[in-house]
Amino acid sequence: MAVRKGKTAPPDRPKARKVEPFTGNARATSHARAEMSADELNKLIAEAAYFRAQERGFAPGYELQDWIEAEAEVMGRIGRSP
Repeated sequence: MAVRKGKTAPPDRPKARKVEPFTGNARATSHARAEMSADELNKLIAEAAYFRAQERGFAPGYELQDWIEAEAEVMGRIGRSP
């Protein structure tokens, strides 16, 4: 980059890293377990429960079932037991 008199050039931006999709391997799972807070886990479960409710048209009376199934799904994905 050229430098103009009296001004410095802006720093180069770091190159974007390619994010690999979750493959479910043991190393990635143990890493996720170590870094996931209770709030993050709760958010994932809440989102999964919401999508379950959405699939059935938000019919009332299934909130607990949605939560329990979502919790099992999320815990299974990250390799933890509920």
